[in-house]
Order: sequence, then structure tokens, then C-alpha cells
Amino acid sequence: MGSLRRALHDMAGGFPRTYWVLWIGTLVNRLGSFVVPFLALYLTRERGFSVERAGLVVSLYGVGAVIASPLGGMLADRVGRRITLAGGLWLGSIGMVCLGFARDPVAISVAAFCLGIMGELYRPAVSAAITDVVSPEDRQRAFGLLYWVINVGFAIAVPMAGLMVRYGYLTLFIADAITTFTYGCCIWFMLPETRPAQPPKQDTSAARSAASSLLAPFRDPAFLAFAVPVFGVSVIFYQSQVALPMDLSARGLTEAQFGTVLAVNGALIVLLQPFTSRVLKHLRRAQALAIAAVLTGLGFGLHSVSAHMGLAACAVAVWTLGEMLQAPVAPSVVADLAPPGLRGSYQGAFHMLWGLASSVAPALGGWILGRAGSSSLWMTCLVLGFVCAAWQLVIADSRRRRLDAQRALRTDLSPLLD
Repeated sequence: MGSLRRALHDMAGGFPRTYWVLWIGTLVNRLGSFVVPFLALYLTRERGFSVERAGLVVSLYGVGAVIASPLGGMLADRVGRRITLAGGLWLGSIGMVCLGFARDPVAISVAAFCLGIMGELYRPAVSAAITDVVSPEDRQRAFGLLYWVINVGFAIAVPMAGLMVRYGYLTLFIADAITTFTYGCCIWFMLPETRPAQPPKQDTSAARSAASSLLAPFRDPAFLAFAVPVFGVSVIFYQSQVALPMDLSARGLTEAQFGTVLAVNGALIVLLQPFTSRVLKHLRRAQALAIAAVLTGLGFGLHSVSAHMGLAACAVAVWTLGEMLQAPVAPSVVADLAPPGLRGSYQGAFHMLWGLASSVAPALGGWILGRAGSSSLWMTCLVLGFVCAAWQLVIADSRRRRLDAQRALRTDLSPLLD
């Protein structure tokens, strides 16, 4: 029992109450994440959209999500974490209901775009609030545990949504809106404002205007150098959305078999993510990110030989390990790079990288798959993964020197080494 208590403390001990409000609220919200995974099916089966038109509507949602990331980060810095979180979640619940009741194709398209903005506005504020309240040495563990509960909630939500569809797709929209609204209420009534009251003087010039807040991360050479390999890895990862199912289908796998193969991703994250902190504490962050990039590229590269279900599942397991290593480390790096007054903007820029990748990767992967074939696509992923790994190692020294210099002036930086 003593060993079990120590293990649980290593995984989840030492976090403040505010963190657990965000963690539990995230679980509630993700348990009700019914609409987005089923949006394309809803549009084609319920509203009669063609596959092409449904894809366009889903892309509009993605474009809205890209806009939401820097906007939500800027609002978190300028008006506060609490109001950005609660307001974004409440607006998202309204947007969800509007999309559910929309019938005209133009109205549906507009509603999907607006839902992408309103429904994703809160995410950078969550990361900024965690950075505010969790001690620097525990942030990496905190982000890892948050990522774990997101996947737990999603793993439960998708089969629940499949069962609820029999009562009509509108049920999904309403249930999703209720859980989102409930999360907003939890934030409003239980979460104190965590934004630093008085940013240091060096931050005030960057925070004078909304435009400055939005652009600040992209004027930071250290952040840009870090963003490039993260974006590259995310482009590889999002090949799982379109290119991977198309390729495995062409190799003879059925929809049920593909679902089983992809379930390896969720199962491994649920089972192993809480234990990754034990591995990561023995690695520098640049090393962890480089290994994550190698595993991601290698995993997708293995799909070039994954003609059978078992081989495909093994490939998914490899790139899932890469995903699990990067998930807690990357936002902790962003938290250290961000000045206290711009934590939301930096986290917003980081989330935007993933939104851009989710928009670019399906089209790029589909183009390579159609023009050059699956082997070329998966070998490109393999090479890109190794390039991103090398990039992470090359930029580590300059980032380490910058953070070491700032540690002499600030106490809010993580002791983790790059």
C-alpha cells in the first residue's frame, strides 16, 4: 500500500485545488464531446451533404479553430483566464445548439465556422491557468495528466455518441452543449482569477495592444525555432485522419479492423500516459522531444509495410509512444519561453500550430498518396520525423542559454533542463 501511495503521489500529488477544477471540468467536457467526431456523418446522412461539401464544412470548423487559438490566448492575457474560459465555453455551448438547429446549407457552414472559433476559444486559457498555479517543477507532469484525462474522456465519449445517435443527431448537439455549459459554470463559480496581477516591466511593451499580444510569440526567435519541428511532427501525426484510413482501406482492412487498429492509440494513452513522468524525469526536454519526433516518424514510416492488421497496430503503437512523450513536454517549454504577462498568447500560438497542421496535413497527405503512392508518403513521414528530431537537438543549446540567463531574474521557470 505504501508503494501504491507513493506511485499515486508521483503521478498526481502536489497539485493545487485550481488545477483539479480545470482537470475535472476538462473530464466533464470531454465526456460530452459528441459532435465533432460525428460531424461529417451528420452532414452526409442527416442533412444530405455530399462528401465534398461535408469536408468543406468540417474544414471551416478547423479554420475557426485556428483563429480561436491566438485570439483565446490574447484574451486570456488581456481580460483574464476566468472570463475567457467561462465566456468561451458558454459561447461554445450556444454555437453547438445553433449548429444543431441549422438547416440551410449556408447557415450550417456559418454555424460550423463560428463554432470552431467559439468552441476552441478556451483552450489556451486552460494552459495559461495551469502555468499560473502549478509550481514550475510540476508543470510537465500537470500537462501530461491533463492530456491523459482528455483522452480518457474522448475514449468514453465516442462510443457513447454512437449509442445516442439512435435517438437522433440533435441529441448529440444538445448533450454536448450541456456538458460544455456545465464546464463553464464550474469555471465561473469555482475558479479564481490566476492571471499575474502585475507583469514585469519588460512585458508591458509587448502587452500594450491586442495586436502586440497576438504577434509577440512570432517575434520571439526561440519560440519560432521551437515551433518549426513541433509543426512538422503534428503534420505527421494528422496523417492518421485521412491518409492512413485511405491507405489501410486500399490494403484490404475493413472499417471495423481500422477502428480496432486506431483504438491502440487511445488504449495505450489511457494505460501508460500517467507513468511517462517517470521516464521524462531522466531526460532533458530536447532529448524527449527528439525521441518523440523519431518515434512519430518511425511509427508512420512502418505503415509502408503494415499490410496486415497486426503490423498496422504495431505501427500505431510506435507513433503513439511519440505522442505520449511530446504531449507533456512541449507545453512546458512554451510555459518557460513565455513572459508572465503573455502566457496565454504563447499557449495560443502553440495551439494554433496544431490547428494549422490539422488543416494542412490531410490535403498534403492525400496529394502525396494520390500522386506518388503510399510508400512515398510514409517514407516522407519517416524522414520528416528524423529531421524534426535533429532540429530539436540543434536548437536546444540556444534555448538552454536563454532560460539559464532568465532563471537568474525569475523564479517562475521550470528547473527542467533543455
